Amino acid sequence: MVRKDITMTPAKLQSFLDEERILQVATIGPNGWPHLVPMWYVMEGDRIVFRSFTRSQKIANLRRDPRLTVVVERGDAYADLQGVMIKGRARLEGDPGYVLDLYGKMAAKYPMVGDAPAVLEPEALEATFGRYAAKNTAAIVKPEHVVSWDHTKLGGAY
Repeated sequence: MVRKDITMTPAKLQSFLDEERILQVATIGPNGWPHLVPMWYVMEGDRIVFRSFTRSQKIANLRRDPRLTVVVERGDAYADLQGVMIKGRARLEGDPGYVLDLYGKMAAKYPMVGDAPAVLEPEALEATFGRYAAKNTAAIVKPEHVVSWDHTKLGGAY
């Protein structure tokens, strides 16, 4: 029996990445072992973007070797599992203006200021995150290979 195609359509993949919240990021550590961490992220078009302190291990790893694998998933039961795995390379962006703008996009998606996501006016964005922008680096994921799965297409069968 041929397995039913469970890949996501391009539109479903984009909406899935737009909606989900936790990105698993695997970089290659200096000792060759994977360095795996959960991160918040936003989408810029079809690109996943996350930020971290410039001196963090993941950014140091990406400076040395830009290859990474990222995974976004959801579902508790087998029949509900959905996910996307992207193998690619990170383009690092340290421009404080870009990073500050990224903080704004993240604050609109995540409760970074208070108990709920918030759209911050430029003055509030600068006052809240301006001092961190210069200490952070953004990683823009350039996909080279994308795999997706949507077990809801199986209709409860294996």
